[in-house]
Amino acid sequence: MIRFVAAAVTFLAAIIGSSASRAPPRVTEETLLLTASSLEMFVDKLPKLPKLYGYKIQNAKPVPGSLTVGMYAKKWKFHRDLPPSTVFAYGTSAATATVPGPTIEAINGVPTTVTWLNFLPESHILPWDPTIPTAIPKRGGVPTVVHLHGGVHPPEYDGSALAWFTANFQEKGTFWNHTTYTYPNVQHAGNLWYHDHALGLTRINLLAGLIGAYVIRDPALDAKLNLPSGLKFDQHLFVFDRSFNKDGSLYMNYTGNNPIIHPQWQPEYFGDAMVVNGKAWPYLNVQRRKYRFRIINAANARYFRFSLTNGLSFTMVGSDTSYLPHPVTTDSILMAPSEIFDVIIDFSATNAKESVLENNAPYPYPSGTHVNSMNKVVMKFIIARGKPNPPDTSSIPLVLKAYPPAIPPKGAVKRYIVMYEYQAAGGPTHMYINGKRLEDPATETPKSGTTEAWEVINLTGEDHPLHLHLASFQAIKVREIVDLSTFTACMTKKNDSLKCNVNDHAKGKLVNVPEYERTWKHTVKIAPGHQTTIVVKFNLIDNDAPYPFDPTIEPGYVYHCHILDHEDNAMIRPLKLLPA
Repeated sequence: MIRFVAAAVTFLAAIIGSSASRAPPRVTEETLLLTASSLEMFVDKLPKLPKLYGYKIQNAKPVPGSLTVGMYAKKWKFHRDLPPSTVFAYGTSAATATVPGPTIEAINGVPTTVTWLNFLPESHILPWDPTIPTAIPKRGGVPTVVHLHGGVHPPEYDGSALAWFTANFQEKGTFWNHTTYTYPNVQHAGNLWYHDHALGLTRINLLAGLIGAYVIRDPALDAKLNLPSGLKFDQHLFVFDRSFNKDGSLYMNYTGNNPIIHPQWQPEYFGDAMVVNGKAWPYLNVQRRKYRFRIINAANARYFRFSLTNGLSFTMVGSDTSYLPHPVTTDSILMAPSEIFDVIIDFSATNAKESVLENNAPYPYPSGTHVNSMNKVVMKFIIARGKPNPPDTSSIPLVLKAYPPAIPPKGAVKRYIVMYEYQAAGGPTHMYINGKRLEDPATETPKSGTTEAWEVINLTGEDHPLHLHLASFQAIKVREIVDLSTFTACMTKKNDSLKCNVNDHAKGKLVNVPEYERTWKHTVKIAPGHQTTIVVKFNLIDNDAPYPFDPTIEPGYVYHCHILDHEDNAMIRPLKLLPA
């Protein structure tokens, strides 16, 4: 089997010119650390992301709008003292494309159409691995497809991993069928983001820069809540990690952790430099007043546990695409890859001149390497003297927004979802859910309009951020699995949680779901060695109304781990809805 895989790698590399076959001289970790440590912190100002509006105003009312957004290869400065890096970026032109891409603003109930265009080159700027399930065009080019993460939309606009396309639509995946996507924006106001989702290439396409924010606003609710607003006082913070070569180019390993089986793939990517809105360790000048920050963890695999120096705290008002029922004040927040937290920071609550956003999450989380002097520091806020101008008239209400409670109805379908890690020759080779791959037939086939209870069991040694497309879900209980080794051995043999008596094993201590995560989400953390009970809604959560489109058609949806290296190989499964 190993001989066959190695031969296949050589054959594919020869045909498609895999960048893995043109690996540059090996770069040591010491060299990467020296490059990152040579960059002075807090010398670049935090960029403000450009905005595109997915609606028009006619007769003082918003009406549907249309946008055209392309993907371009261009040079990007991540730091004042680092040579420009070649990146892939979203934008309306090569000149205006940015990393992250422009923030798309939409209005609740007003559809937005986006034509996504691919202007990327014939070959990728980063190494990729043809031995994992991957979109491989016959005539070259970089496959891409855009997924609106957290969006409620028909399957044909979901950005299926098999709906990829190359430049000028020269080649297309099995489920490609639309140049233009229509996002109905029927869901409640909240924070989303868009990113690439091409089969087997998600980790490198995002690493290259294909990420951007998407906000659905409800003007009436915004006015009622009176949270900090405006371009200065309501900002996005896109946080991710990157490593750089001396010449400024993005670094990603060219050698897999198990190269006999996978020549390039590794189970996680961790960078040395902390990047916010496209700049390494930036600073932001702020006034002594309240600011609203929509923080997105766009890292491939890194968890962040954020805190602020000089006595400042976070007041959480939203988690992913939903508001919290009421504000939650906390000194630290733990963010998994793809999670979005909507926070208020009141800089008038300290007399200090500055506050640093810090991170202390081990990597991989929770039992990996401790942070060092570089990945502990994220960015700095420099706090101005004197009173704010204009005066701060914003407020934090006691009540934010009420949604239906996360209670599975009597007789709700219960599903058991088990996450595995497979190893050979001493290292991970692939990840599966319920022992199955993306290409295996769907086993999760809920009826549209229903609410289900999913018991998600993590048999690996690290936390996994579970993301479901289309659905909204909420963790209501996390319980430790006792005698984990016995249960894991049984599952490895039988792959059936009921035959392995999961109810007898999931009897350990309960773990609290943080208060700032107790709302409807698009990503939930699944702790290692635990069973997490989540309530999953396949309808509009504002009023339990059915979807105003047909969610049952091809290509359906998916659910997966949002550690991108896991998703690509191959912790992702189809999710097919059935008629109500």
